[in-house]
Amino acid sequence: VQLQASGGGLVQAGGSLRLSCVTSGSTFRNYNMGWFRRAPGKDREFVAAVSWGLGSTYYADSVKGRSTISRDNAKNTVYLQMNSLKPEDTAVYSCAADYRSSLYYPQSSESYDYWGHGTLVTVSS
Repeated sequence: VQLQASGGGLVQAGGSLRLSCVTSGSTFRNYNMGWFRRAPGKDREFVAAVSWGLGSTYYADSVKGRSTISRDNAKNTVYLQMNSLKPEDTAVYSCAADYRSSLYYPQSSESYDYWGHGTLVTVSS
């Protein structure tokens, strides 16, 4: 599975961005999909995830209420809509995929087998 994230950029605090992650090489609908981010000098952290099948969604507390994850199985794409952006949201955002694990922990990076290159989001104050 190949993943390609896009949509990052420079935005002022309070603004919005929509990140996209296009996958190829396998049946997208069978994958749990997650977004993670890594801020400068910090560890990678979970942002949001959406499961295969029912499409259950999960969010980190830091983005809950400000972000929406969604998937379009026809387009092999997962999206992350981020609103009311804050300077602390500045990070490289990466998407990840997990093939229908029976034990799926969406917040854990170890749950994911495939990772894409990140897209940089910079939020200015």
